[in-house]
Amino acid sequence: MPKPNGVHALLRQTHEDRVLRVLRERGALARGEIARRLGLSRTTVSAITSDLLARGAIIVADTDAAERSGSGRPAERLALDPRAGQYLGVDFGHRRVRVVVADASHDIVASGRAGYDDGAQWPTRLDAALTLIDDVAREHGLHFGALQAIGIGVPGPVSTAGLELAESWGRMSSGVTVGDVFQDRFSAPVIIDNNMRFAALAEAMNLPGGGGDVVYARLADGVGGGVVVAGRLVTGAVGLAGELGHVRAVDGGLGCRCGKSGCLETVASAPAVLATCAARGVAVADLDELALQIERRHPVVDEVLREAGAALGRVLAASAMVLNPAHIIIGGEIARVAPALVTAARDTLHFERLPGSATAPEVRVAELGDDDGAIGAIAAS
Repeated sequence: MPKPNGVHALLRQTHEDRVLRVLRERGALARGEIARRLGLSRTTVSAITSDLLARGAIIVADTDAAERSGSGRPAERLALDPRAGQYLGVDFGHRRVRVVVADASHDIVASGRAGYDDGAQWPTRLDAALTLIDDVAREHGLHFGALQAIGIGVPGPVSTAGLELAESWGRMSSGVTVGDVFQDRFSAPVIIDNNMRFAALAEAMNLPGGGGDVVYARLADGVGGGVVVAGRLVTGAVGLAGELGHVRAVDGGLGCRCGKSGCLETVASAPAVLATCAARGVAVADLDELALQIERRHPVVDEVLREAGAALGRVLAASAMVLNPAHIIIGGEIARVAPALVTAARDTLHFERLPGSATAPEVRVAELGDDDGAIGAIAAS
């Protein structure tokens, strides 16, 4: 039987989504009951459920024999397969990859993390990701025969034309992209975007009511961000919307890997904060040691954090002046362990806001942790 395409494929996908939704909401149902509830023909429901059974998205849970009267053949009752991974979110960071698996209702059923060196090339990163996915599936008894979509977040700019990755990040010497590898491995639709933008979407969706207007900044190995307007990601003309890390934050600052100097990333990223502390005589090797010095209220560490927060606040204030968001969310582990940085950013933003303006954006710390990029990748899929 030929595979439907064009408008027929779209209609088929819509019907399939409705079947999955009614099974999610109502539990096990016979095909006839599905048809009645959705207003579809039995032939259409039979074709869709046969395909879903073959792919492992649903299972035969039982029959309606106990509820039937008469001598008719018991009807199979179908249900979602709890072992089927329906959506896969992957977040490639500078030094780690996060994977999140969700079911048909977008509820997270499994997640995992694997590390690699900051300078690791894409074949190494991909191997780490695919091995992690296999490990997570084995640990949780999952399969991907029903995979509906894959969202992949990557560092750096992503062109919105054709979803091709920046040359320095996603294209291997063979010309194959990260998307090609996942498409070949799982035979599911792939969407690729900047991982910080995906994190922004996840945090926006996590707000009361979901969505809204949000500017998101994440302080990690680098500094990135994202803009969400009315619950939708803003990518910009060439995929650079939300690149807060490469906005100049200080005059005469350190050189940045982007080629400029004084960028926010050189001041407020986790490595920059640690390096500044060390340069001022307080050796902190990682964020755990930084947290200890924060707990001890070390004055030098406090000064460094407030300077970094003020720089972040100036950049966020400029963004808020242009975009007028309702919420500004600051993510990254350093935001969770260093409240002085967040306070300084909030105070600076309020000071820099338009004189006479009645309200300022609510500034809050991100709540989803390191899974936010992968969760956002699923939300965008």
